[in-house]
Amino acid sequence: MSTSSVLYDHPGPRARARNTVLSVIFGIGLLALLYWIYSKFDEANQWEAWLWKPFTQSTTWTQFILPGLWATLKAASVGMLLSLAFGIVFAFGRLSDHWWIRVPAGAVVEFFRAVPLLLMIFFIFYGLPWIIKQPVTAFWAVVIGLTLYNGSVLAEAFRAGIRAVPGGQSEAAYAIGMRKNQVMRIILLPQAARAMLPIIVSQLVVLLKDTALGYIVAYPELLQRGVNDLAANYGNIIPAAMVMAVIYIIINSLLTWFAGWLDQRSRVRAFRVPRQTAPSGSADSTPEGGATVAEPQG
Repeated sequence: MSTSSVLYDHPGPRARARNTVLSVIFGIGLLALLYWIYSKFDEANQWEAWLWKPFTQSTTWTQFILPGLWATLKAASVGMLLSLAFGIVFAFGRLSDHWWIRVPAGAVVEFFRAVPLLLMIFFIFYGLPWIIKQPVTAFWAVVIGLTLYNGSVLAEAFRAGIRAVPGGQSEAAYAIGMRKNQVMRIILLPQAARAMLPIIVSQLVVLLKDTALGYIVAYPELLQRGVNDLAANYGNIIPAAMVMAVIYIIINSLLTWFAGWLDQRSRVRAFRVPRQTAPSGSADSTPEGGATVAEPQG
C-alpha cells in the first residue's frame, strides 16, 4: 500500500454525499447567523443612511481614517523589522554553546513572552521615563512593546525551525571548515525561516493588529482615529468599527498574500538546478561512441 493511500483516501459516494449535506447545513446556518446579526442591527437603527454618510465624504478619510492608517502602518512596519531582528538574535543566543549567553537570552525571552503587551506599553510610556530621565513618545512606546513581545515569540519560532533542520547539514558544513556562526547564518537560518514562514507571518499579522493597543498611551492609530475620534464627531461607532474591521482584513490579507508569494518564489529558486554546459571540444561534450544528442526544440 502506498504512503499516499495511507495518509489520505479519496471519499466514496456515501462520504461525498455526507460532505455535501454537511456543507449545505453549514451554509444555511451561516446565512441564518448573518441574517440574525443584520436584523439585530436593524432593530437598533444601525443601518440608517446618516450613520454611513460620513464615509462618502473625503474629509472623513483625510482627517481621520488615512492619518490613523498611516500611523498604524508606520508602527507596524518598524515593529516588524525590529521584532525579526530581535527574534534572530535571541534565537541564536538560546542556541549558544556558552551558558552565560544561553541562560540570559532564555530569561529575556520567557520574561517578555509572559508580560501582557498592554501592560508593557503602559510601563514603557509612563514608567521608563522615571528610569532614563527622558520622555518616551507614544510611537516608541508602542514600537518597543511590540518588539519585545513579538520578538520573543519569533525567537522561539526561529529556534524551533533551526532545530528542525536535519543535523546532517550542520555536520556537512562543519566538515568543510565552516564556523558555527557561518553555519547558523548561511545554512540553518534560511531553511528555518522558510519552514517557519507560516508561523512568522501569523505573528506579524498579530503584531499589526496589536498596534490598536496604542490607545492606552493615546497613540493615534487606525482604531483610535477611525472609531473613537470619528464616532465622537458623528456618533456612528458601530458603522465606524465595521469599516475599520474591513480595512484591517484587507491589510492582513495583503500581508498573507505577499508572504505566500514570497514563499513560493523562494521555493522555486531553492529547487532550481543550474544548467551546466560542457566546454566545446572536451571529452564530456558528446556521449560515448561519438554520437550527438539533439536538444529538444521549444
